[in-house]
Amino acid sequence: MHAPSAKFPEPRAATRARRAVAEALGTGFLLLAVVGSGIMGQRLTHGDAALTLLANSLATAGALAALILAFAPISGAHFNPAVTLALAWRRALPWRDVPAYVAAQFAGAALGVAVAQFLFGLPLVAFSSRVRAGPVMMASEAIATFGLVGMVILLVRARPGAVAAAVGAYIGAGYWFTSSTAFANPAAALARALTDSFAGIRPLDVPGFVLGEAAGASAAVIVFGWLLADPP
Repeated sequence: MHAPSAKFPEPRAATRARRAVAEALGTGFLLLAVVGSGIMGQRLTHGDAALTLLANSLATAGALAALILAFAPISGAHFNPAVTLALAWRRALPWRDVPAYVAAQFAGAALGVAVAQFLFGLPLVAFSSRVRAGPVMMASEAIATFGLVGMVILLVRARPGAVAAAVGAYIGAGYWFTSSTAFANPAAALARALTDSFAGIRPLDVPGFVLGEAAGASAAVIVFGWLLADPP
């Protein structure tokens, strides 16, 4: 996740393609970690929800930090449409790169879920029946995304080298301090509808999550931009 800049060099098509592939791979491995650790946790703990959530949160936090460190030099390691759009809004990413980034993130997330299902002997696609509905869940996602995007905005300005550890720690903690378990990522929300496992979300509930995430990301750009005294 790179520092803001007012000017961007004209990228070659191959460069943009490499960035998109990096975003797809990183998002795919992130969802593999989220879904796979949830399945493994359920199996090893025989359905103990607290232990499964602990395993799920630790695996996700560790994988996210490692993936950001690995892919940041190539694409910025967004792995999240909310982060991509927020950085473009702040002119830290050219708008012309946004469609490729977002498409790669959604595709990578879906592929990561399918791979997780395959690795545990489950159907590649199994629509979730796990209910995550209601205004409390939407508010939870709005707050989780507000914090995540705000952290990225602050850190890419002041301490870009700390982004990986801070984002991994924040999402790992978010599993526990939000009722929605801090998806904070529209690509993840949609992809997690494709698994009827611990990490799943009922397809009917995905729009509410995405609306909450969009509201939280938009508020973060405004509030944290004001804190940094950036011009509108």
